[in-house]
Amino acid sequence: MRKLLNDPENVVRESLAGLAVAHGDILTVDLATQIVVRADAPRSGKVALVSGGGAGHEPMHGGFVGRGMLDAACPGAVFTSPVPDQMLAATTAVDGGAGVVHIVKNYTGDVMNFKLAAEDAADEGIEVESVLIDDDVAVQDSLYTAGRRGVGATVLAEKLAGAAAERGDDVAAVAGIARRVNERARSFGIALSSCIPPSAGKPIFDLPAGEMEVGIGIHGEPGRRREPLGTAREVAAELVEAVVSDLAPADGAEVLVFTNSMGGTPLLELYVLHGEIERELTERGLRPARRLVGPFITSLEMAGASLTVLELDDELAALWDAPVHTAALRWGV
Repeated sequence: MRKLLNDPENVVRESLAGLAVAHGDILTVDLATQIVVRADAPRSGKVALVSGGGAGHEPMHGGFVGRGMLDAACPGAVFTSPVPDQMLAATTAVDGGAGVVHIVKNYTGDVMNFKLAAEDAADEGIEVESVLIDDDVAVQDSLYTAGRRGVGATVLAEKLAGAAAERGDDVAAVAGIARRVNERARSFGIALSSCIPPSAGKPIFDLPAGEMEVGIGIHGEPGRRREPLGTAREVAAELVEAVVSDLAPADGAEVLVFTNSMGGTPLLELYVLHGEIERELTERGLRPARRLVGPFITSLEMAGASLTVLELDDELAALWDAPVHTAALRWGV
């Protein structure tokens, strides 16, 4: 293992300290509670968005704190859910009196702990709406999940719901945007290598040379099957088939195409894959109208990629185009 660490046990805390140094104009970090908070929070009268989950998927979620996306994020230990006290601290820190929306990826620990935090927040008089993201079509259940996993659509839900909160929507409307994203988005991923959690110091699964895991999760969970690694064109066809066959968008629909690196695949390869994905989508009669390409929901240094397709409407497209200023996404400002 070759990693840039001081102490594997302190990697999340030290990473958050570095995030605060690098982006102090956008966010603050409370190392005592281990939460990331928008620099100008709380904002009176604005619905706040909070999300979180295990570390190891950077820039998710701390990199999405800022204008037009999240008001706060709470990272747990690597691949481990944050605790309810963290989530409650994040919720109270950003509540501006208009309510708080929790965006929750469908992993059992996250779901349970966010539920407890929402109940505690309600006891303190804070209105909380929770939105569950479960867009991964690969498997119905997995090692950590009852039902489908929440993956790439989380990024899109945080951006679009964040834009809705920024324009002044109420808490029900903001939550409604996030739910609409989840209903209209599907994801699917492949892995070419394992990740290496810092505390483990070794790959958490073996993948023979020349093979890929099809339908991988973001914690190394098994996918649908293993098969020989194909060309970028063949992989793109497999990703698109899995996503589009499940989403079943309308003929000629405009779509947002999110091609995501799992952390270890460079942009050189990712753009090859993205080009093939757009060609495949276009041949199927869909119209790519918005794009996001890069490492945005990762699994440490795991090589591989995932595809998320969101069927757009005029409102969702406008919310995507709205200004955003975070460590990981910035446009329109």
